[in-house]
Amino acid sequence: MADKLSKEEREQRRSRRRGEQNEEAKSWLREWMDALLFAAVAAIIIRAFFFEAYRIPTPSMEKTLLTGDFLIVSKISYGPRTPMVLGVPFTNIYMPGAVLPWTRLPGFSEIERNDIVVFNYPIDLAPVAAKTSYIKRAVGMPGDTLQIDDAELYINGEQAHDFEGIQRTYSVSVRDRVRLSPAKVEAAGGRLIGSQNQGTYRVTMTESVARNMREWPEVNNIDLFVLPEDFNEFSRRDFSFSSGFNNHHHIPQVIVPREGQTVTLSPSNYHIYENIITRYEGNNVDRNGDQFVINGEPTNEYTIQQDYYFMMGDNRDDSEDSRFWGFVPQSHVVGKAGMIYFSWDHERWLPRFDRLLNVIHD
Repeated sequence: MADKLSKEEREQRRSRRRGEQNEEAKSWLREWMDALLFAAVAAIIIRAFFFEAYRIPTPSMEKTLLTGDFLIVSKISYGPRTPMVLGVPFTNIYMPGAVLPWTRLPGFSEIERNDIVVFNYPIDLAPVAAKTSYIKRAVGMPGDTLQIDDAELYINGEQAHDFEGIQRTYSVSVRDRVRLSPAKVEAAGGRLIGSQNQGTYRVTMTESVARNMREWPEVNNIDLFVLPEDFNEFSRRDFSFSSGFNNHHHIPQVIVPREGQTVTLSPSNYHIYENIITRYEGNNVDRNGDQFVINGEPTNEYTIQQDYYFMMGDNRDDSEDSRFWGFVPQSHVVGKAGMIYFSWDHERWLPRFDRLLNVIHD
């Protein structure tokens, strides 16, 4: 009997130990689940209100930012937006029709001229926060008078300041019976994109590269490449903003809209304000000849409800930007480009170690 009880006791002890081990395992699992939940909530809050990662997908900002650069975007610089849609965190999946009332919280600063800004692509057909993210330089501020003449940007009547990384297309003429080497151009920091005629090439490069190339013995002359004023590159585009000019090298004077500005509408300038009035500020517009009817009221005046910006890529002839689709509303601004935390060269399949942790300077 004593032996039998002893076996029962041993079995009870083993059962208790298994129970204790199970409880310890459950406690460990609960701790990990709590930690993961806390980390997920913290990541969602940080991404929504403080910082967000962004990858440069195109060459539109070269040489300032390169395809394959991974950036930290500061949302607190200009003030984060409260959630605008219901969606799945860290994805582009959102609930159609579930648009939330939102506001922009205070930030450290306002957008300044030539800041490099991440924003939602204005003419996307989606709720604001669900639109594709773009990155460009804010060259035109609310209230500025902007003009592009012979591919040169003018702000308030003065030629705009250039930056070291800005690229343009140049016409390069060489000596008779000499060919311009694409490999040599690339080694110098440029990119040969084609030939205009015998002995003349088009090269995308910065001004500093152009200065150096002018010293090459095979080069006769280098000039900025400018499209003729009558060359119509927009004939197949449906962007309303571009209907007032032929190409991005020649844009007549336009005032960048600002909050509180009252504009007089006419058939000749409506292409400038159409997206602002209808798409970004949510009004219904009908036209009866020269007369406009906004939300059922006949009027030829409209008061702008928010600030707008004119954005351009630093790779000036390989960037689809405000010259093509118009102004960026304040409501679409995501944040300021802050730092390159990683960079991947997709041609060499290697990291660009010299760009890691580089602070982005305007």
